[in-house]
Amino acid sequence: MAELLYRLGKASAKRAWIVIVAWLAVLGLAGGAFAVGFGALATSFDVPGTASGEVIDELAEELPDYAGASGQVVFHSEDGEALTAEQQSEIAQVAEGIADLPDVAQVVDPFQTEQERADREQEIADGRTEIEDGQAQLDAGQAQLDAAVADLDAGQEQLGAGQEQLDAARQQAEAAGAPAAQIAALDAQQAELDAQQAQIDAGREEIAAQQADLDDGRADLAEAAEQLELGAELLALSDGIRVVSEDGATALVNVSFDVPLLELDATSKDAVISYVEANPIDGVEYAFSSTLAQSVPNLVGIGEIVGLAIAAIVLLVMLGTAVAAALPIATALVGVGIAVLAALSLSGVLDMSSVTPVLGIMLGLAVGIDYSLFIINRHRTQLLEGAEMRESIGLANGTAGNAVTFAGSTVIIALLALNITGIPFLGLMGTVGAFAVLIAVLIAVTLTPALLGLIGPRVLNRRARAKIGTVHHEDIGAKPMGTWRAVLTAAGAIIALLVIAIPALSMRVGLPDGSSEPEESYAYQAYSLTEEAFGAGANGTLLISATLPGDLDETSQLQAQLDIATALSDLDGVVAVAPIAVSDSGTLAAFQVVPEDGPSSVSTEELVRDLRALPPVDGQYELGVAGQAAINIDISENLADVLPLYIAVVVGLSLVIMIVVFRSLLVPIIATGGFILSLFATYGATVAVFQWGWGAEIIGLHATGPILSFLPVLLVGILFGLAMDYQLFLSSGMREAFVHGAPARLAVMRGLRAGRAVVTAAGLIMVSVFGGFIFAESTMIRSIGFGLAFGVLLDAFVVRMLLMPALMHLLGRSAWWLPRWLDRIVPNVDVEGAQLERAHHAPWADPAEAPDETTAGTPGGNAKPLTRREARARGDL
Repeated sequence: MAELLYRLGKASAKRAWIVIVAWLAVLGLAGGAFAVGFGALATSFDVPGTASGEVIDELAEELPDYAGASGQVVFHSEDGEALTAEQQSEIAQVAEGIADLPDVAQVVDPFQTEQERADREQEIADGRTEIEDGQAQLDAGQAQLDAAVADLDAGQEQLGAGQEQLDAARQQAEAAGAPAAQIAALDAQQAELDAQQAQIDAGREEIAAQQADLDDGRADLAEAAEQLELGAELLALSDGIRVVSEDGATALVNVSFDVPLLELDATSKDAVISYVEANPIDGVEYAFSSTLAQSVPNLVGIGEIVGLAIAAIVLLVMLGTAVAAALPIATALVGVGIAVLAALSLSGVLDMSSVTPVLGIMLGLAVGIDYSLFIINRHRTQLLEGAEMRESIGLANGTAGNAVTFAGSTVIIALLALNITGIPFLGLMGTVGAFAVLIAVLIAVTLTPALLGLIGPRVLNRRARAKIGTVHHEDIGAKPMGTWRAVLTAAGAIIALLVIAIPALSMRVGLPDGSSEPEESYAYQAYSLTEEAFGAGANGTLLISATLPGDLDETSQLQAQLDIATALSDLDGVVAVAPIAVSDSGTLAAFQVVPEDGPSSVSTEELVRDLRALPPVDGQYELGVAGQAAINIDISENLADVLPLYIAVVVGLSLVIMIVVFRSLLVPIIATGGFILSLFATYGATVAVFQWGWGAEIIGLHATGPILSFLPVLLVGILFGLAMDYQLFLSSGMREAFVHGAPARLAVMRGLRAGRAVVTAAGLIMVSVFGGFIFAESTMIRSIGFGLAFGVLLDAFVVRMLLMPALMHLLGRSAWWLPRWLDRIVPNVDVEGAQLERAHHAPWADPAEAPDETTAGTPGGNAKPLTRREARARGDL
């Protein structure tokens, strides 16, 4: 690889304009692809297979009107007084207009909703009065029927007495042989009695029919009364759910879309915002919930520009000339442009998060500048020692460029490993970040040599050019650090990192809500207005689903809804519960639950867990929990679950790679241990600032909350790769000095002195670039920028430049121990290009300055000619 990069570097320097034009053409193609393929970027996140996702799928099938995305437009009177009738009418007109916008399924007029609630309350009161009146009428009717029955019973009694008399008279007449006329008279009386009996029987039948009607009316009245009371109880449980505040100054217009949040086009949300902005109402201010207002963050802001400016200053101080300082920045900008434009060109066919291209910019700038700097610094060193221009460029590309290629490969592998998490948006972020790093490496080993060939000796300032061929790095004065100093340094670094890591023990992860948005943003204003008018829980309502048998009558269905709502309201942290709808099939019911606190609070998180832990209500109604707060919790828990696996993969990868590079067991172990220490210290600092609020005002953070759910996983991948960069550039120098004869502890100090300047500059550049994103508008980007900047700061300056040298000093020769059986199977990776230096001796400006063909035995190897670098490392120069 080193030989190939050497030839590539010389060829690029020789045909500089061809290389430059080729990269500019690639940039143009990426821009063209972006113009053709750019689509919407998602401002929300999804993890497949979550509990809330299953509920949403169920709702989409049974109650599609409640499965789509929803947001709120908050209207508030500017003077704090109740909205006037005219203002209410205009708000209602705006709501009616929103209903005609793309993807909008339903818009709720808040004043109509409140009126319907009031009407419902009045209906219940009127219904109770009607039921009382109906009961009175039924009682009166029953009394009339009872009186009629009594009359019939009295008539029946009289008729019975008359029948007895008639029967006695007939018996006497027949016994006395009465004439036929007398018997006929008795028959006539019997016929009259029969007619009266028939009237009584008909009366009883009529009364029985009336009694049946009365009983039916009583049953209907009882059922109506039961339904009325069930409805009244349900209405009472939903008392805390309102869309117009008690003082009448704030109103919420709920906007429901007919597509899920992840499928909702940004233009549909923008259409709602634009419509409201185009129809202002005198004396009324408005804001939009985060679902509507959360937009794609600006890719570049003032903070990022300041960070880049600081990086430029660091480059200028180190390289001493504006031309040389501008070169790494120029190459990095070209690489970022290509990587980000190419990635965005796929956003039309891939679900890409808005954070993804920002991460590409972060990494592309940071590693792009650093990788170019490593090659330029090597080239400058060789020029100062008298090397010929193009030969120096080739050697710099074959040595430092080889190290850059290997270092970049570790970052790329770590980022691509994010795909093993099984989380699509995180895997895509890692892939885009890896692509940005790949472009940075390719540009570093091609465009950087081309530009170096163009600027020629101007890569050095005039004073340095006057000293070409006379400047050497004096390592002969280097001494090993004292053992006590090493012990104190190692102990101090470890203790400091552990102390900084303490806050990580209380880390909570989640996704940002409106409270964490910039204070001037719509989302923050809507969150604040809603919290003040309706309580914090109104910003994080939960959607509950419940399975029903499907064969319930109206009263049984109401009873089931009441049982479920009562079970929900009995939980701690629930303010109100309202039934929303029952599917046409009668198998699924939906409820809205308002918690006490906001969506990112601890209590809401506990409430979601309590809801999911509930057994089936009445032993038959199974519950499901969805809503944005539940979705955020599901995503965060899934990401937390994959973090240990990802750390294990990255740590394992770290050990394997470093064993190959350094041909040692202990160096990889302590290097990995140092990485883990710096990682958890970074977690601790991030928790202290973004969750606890320590120093939040310094970075302009006005609200705290849980740590971005995917930040811990993301930091592992990125910081691992960057940590290996600095480990490589420092430890390879130590190993080189050791294998060329220097005592182990002296080799540690020589390697540190040889690499600390460029690693310091590279670390400061990365901290500056990442740190610039701390002041971005988006809270997500702020936390990512802080985590990366602080992580690099700790790993580069505490772990790699303090802890690692101290531990390696204490280990001595054992630091480079490798079992023979492993030594035989591990490939020999010439990361620093020492073999290349032996094969290609740069022509020196003054032959007297060329190194002697000194030989030295290397451990386990034959005597070979030493290059100038090797001779310096050994102390011969």
